[in-house]
Amino acid sequence: MNTLFQNALKNKNTQTPPIWFMRQAGRYHQHYQKLKEKYTFMQLCKQPELAAEVTLGPILDFDFDVAIIFSDLLFPLEAMGLGLNYENGGPELKIHLNDENVLKVRTDGYLEKLNFQKLALQACREILPKSKSLIGFVGGMWTLYLYATEGSHAGHFLTSKNNLPLFEKFWEILKPVLIDNIQLQLDGGAEVVMIFDTAAGEVTPIYFQNFIAPKLNELAKKFPQKLVYYSKGTHPGYLDADFRTSGWAGFGFDQRNDLASILTDRSLNGIIQGNFDQTLLFGDTDSLKKHFDLYIRKFKELPPEARMRWVCGLGHGVLPKTPEKHVKLFVEWVRNEFS
Repeated sequence: MNTLFQNALKNKNTQTPPIWFMRQAGRYHQHYQKLKEKYTFMQLCKQPELAAEVTLGPILDFDFDVAIIFSDLLFPLEAMGLGLNYENGGPELKIHLNDENVLKVRTDGYLEKLNFQKLALQACREILPKSKSLIGFVGGMWTLYLYATEGSHAGHFLTSKNNLPLFEKFWEILKPVLIDNIQLQLDGGAEVVMIFDTAAGEVTPIYFQNFIAPKLNELAKKFPQKLVYYSKGTHPGYLDADFRTSGWAGFGFDQRNDLASILTDRSLNGIIQGNFDQTLLFGDTDSLKKHFDLYIRKFKELPPEARMRWVCGLGHGVLPKTPEKHVKLFVEWVRNEFS
């Protein structure tokens, strides 16, 4: 386990923040690209030794403190019989949910179909340096609902947002799958499990608080201090008192938020993760240094007790074609600034 990451989870004072990026194992990385020449995306996810190798790559090349298992958030939908393929690059479901077919979804044997994630975590722990932490992830129910009904999380979601009865029916089917998927990953060695609810920021805070948050809270209470919640586009105003006190291990926020200010909000318990703008990693080195200096200044001005639960990362995931040298520079800069 990584001491810095564990200290952040336990709210212990530490000088240097732990670092990891969403999508740190993926398309921008030559290590991944070389494996992708030999194997399909499904093979890289579902063959435990390959998933472990992809997961390990950025740890060895960039020295992140935390490894996140290489997988995909849509696999629970595949385990529920909706079909899933990546033959055309992006994910495609064979079945889209509607009022007529939602109650016909069968979940027989779903846990066995997801067991490759447990095996991948175990394989990764065997080859990961002992000084590094390992975490898992699942998709949030709102994001999975949008994929199940619309086929993606792009667009205005007119149909999905205006069919709450379908969302409620879907949640009752999905809930045991997600609960067991989280437990499976914890049993496999994940120290915490991220909930990536990427599309939840597309709804209003009122919508989130009334229809999405109560379901998320069920998961947080089921796994106290083991789940971290992230959704692109959300901000602290989305997180009402019930959500803040439901036992979350922490929260992630994208680059639209002033993370240094959020760290001083003690009503938000647990780690606070983020949130350098990932698009700035494409600039030339001098520009990147300028942006980084501006970004890091506010964190350096915080007292150590406010900064100690910060997990440094990007606002969202590493983008394809991000220069690897700038990923490495970012990690080095953070450590140099706080050493």
